[in-house]
Amino acid sequence: MFKIYSLKKTLFVVCLFITTALFAQTAKYSNEFLNIGVDAGSFGMANAVVANTGDVNSGYWNPAGLLELEDNQLSLMHASYFANIANYDYAAFAMPLDKNSAVGISIIRFGVDDILNTTQLIDDQGNIDYNRISLFSTADYGVTFSYARHLPLDGLRFGINAKVVRRIIGDFASSWGFGLDAGVKFETKNDWKFGLMARDITTTFNAWNIDEDKFAEIQGAVEGQNQDLPETTEITIPKLQFGVGKEFDLHSEFSLLAEADLNFRFAQTNDIISTSFTSITPAMGVQGGYADIVFVRMGVGNFQNITQLDGSESISFQPNIGVGFKYKGIKVDYALTDIGDQSAALYSNVFSVTLDWSLFR
Repeated sequence: MFKIYSLKKTLFVVCLFITTALFAQTAKYSNEFLNIGVDAGSFGMANAVVANTGDVNSGYWNPAGLLELEDNQLSLMHASYFANIANYDYAAFAMPLDKNSAVGISIIRFGVDDILNTTQLIDDQGNIDYNRISLFSTADYGVTFSYARHLPLDGLRFGINAKVVRRIIGDFASSWGFGLDAGVKFETKNDWKFGLMARDITTTFNAWNIDEDKFAEIQGAVEGQNQDLPETTEITIPKLQFGVGKEFDLHSEFSLLAEADLNFRFAQTNDIISTSFTSITPAMGVQGGYADIVFVRMGVGNFQNITQLDGSESISFQPNIGVGFKYKGIKVDYALTDIGDQSAALYSNVFSVTLDWSLFR
């Protein structure tokens, strides 16, 4: 029993400080909760929406798309990850200011609640005392303020995001972060759309505050490890998403929306195109619509090079599907991500609803 709980204590320490152990370096995966995506409709298309986005959710995908709003909109989303251990929630509001500009605000929370803190389970004499177990939560918050405006060139739009990041690990550590995103959209006369979204263009900066008293309590939990207080600064490197898309009118009241994106990270990762300068993974999505009421979506993305246990390599990918219904200013969407368990990610059910202010007029 003693060994079991010692192992739990070890695992807790590793999990607690894994996010801070490399703070002195520029991180490949810092603030990753802000890269998950929003809106079940977008998830159904494997997040290949940077060119076609044109509603309240554009504040996340490409703020230039907010200029396609005709009225105020509100969006809400919920998703569960890792067998319902983690909850991912999102809310956004956007409105046009005039014919040439629009604004929006969005809030994201990714959290794991009621985590068992077993660091004090065993006292100095080696006795196990269950009354020494406590609970804590870890949560990441992102608040984004968006502004979009038409540019003098016909069909060209520009948007910018200012975001504040708050991350909390119980009473152990917390941080504040700040950064900027920028997006551009261009639509040709024959309705082809091009989108470019640059995230963390200023390299988002996170400053952590670590409770040194809490750290001292678990500092020696793993002999020879975690003995030094971690660095307290973290920098998120920029990322780019480029997309091309178009909506086609089919027979009668049927339509087809299609888009292909390329996602760039300026670091060497497991993406299918990977160099020391940048790594690239594609994403593709389609949406079939009927009478602008019913929508069916499919998408595939997150292509990764995977090394198997026997040393061989393969390519994994993440296929998504989704459906949506829109009626009198109310839009309800559902997406199932990673169907068939084709990638390393676990499948998730995503629900979202979008309300247009025309509903109340």
